Amino acid sequence: MAQESLDLLAIRPDGIFLDATTGLGGHTGLIAQRLTTGFVIANDRDAESLEMAKANTAEWAERIRYHHGPFSQLADALEEQGIRKVDGVLADLGVSRYQLTSADRGFSFSHEGPLDMRMDRSTGITAADIVNYTAEKALADLIFQLGEERSARRIVRAIVRARPIRSTRHLADVVERAVPRTGKIHPATRTFMALRMAVNEEIAERDRLLQLGPDLLQNGGRMVVISFMSLDDRAVKEKFKELARQGRATILTKRPLIPSDEEIAINAASRSAKLRGIEMSEERE
Repeated sequence: MAQESLDLLAIRPDGIFLDATTGLGGHTGLIAQRLTTGFVIANDRDAESLEMAKANTAEWAERIRYHHGPFSQLADALEEQGIRKVDGVLADLGVSRYQLTSADRGFSFSHEGPLDMRMDRSTGITAADIVNYTAEKALADLIFQLGEERSARRIVRAIVRARPIRSTRHLADVVERAVPRTGKIHPATRTFMALRMAVNEEIAERDRLLQLGPDLLQNGGRMVVISFMSLDDRAVKEKFKELARQGRATILTKRPLIPSDEEIAINAASRSAKLRGIEMSEERE
């Protein structure tokens, strides 16, 4: 939903913008192309993705400032540039295709690889650590709550019996034996999603984005968020409604924008995307 996102951001050529999830630089490059004297801060917690983004956006490098860090460090990204506020914040909460398709990152059961799942491989625990060393009840609760997996307890009993879990395919096979496939969705999908969210503390980081993002905006600045999971979309919706009730912002999207049929045909992964935006009020303190 690149065009819709850019339209909601209302980019001015002299503005300063923050792409909080630059990934491989797709949105960052599109923003930079619309700037003249302004610039965009390209932030990502995945240092490897950020290096590729630099190469992909080299044509507009003079209008881009790069920053490596999670959402909880976004204020640092602005401070490095000597600024306190920006004109727009964009965040795409989906996992990047690079991460999902790189076997050595361990995000997907479609590829044999180490059970890692860290978006920042320089720090933190891995999915293997969680799977192999978390107590059975705690692991079942994690998969049930984050993955909304109804068969969490049955899955975790199988995981505990099969420990140590050695790889992505090993885990996927254990889950599939515990909960056989009944439809198109692989039975390990929710388990992998829950582990990824736990490894990267995605709920806490998302909440920090929603807390910090509005405060990083100029009066009249806009925040635009693309969500792919219902948990994330609900959190974005409620935060935006809270800001509106407080008189701090105007909601730009009464209902979330969704991809067109044409975009879904080209990029099936976009089918669950929901786009919401707000504009901070001129009257806020």
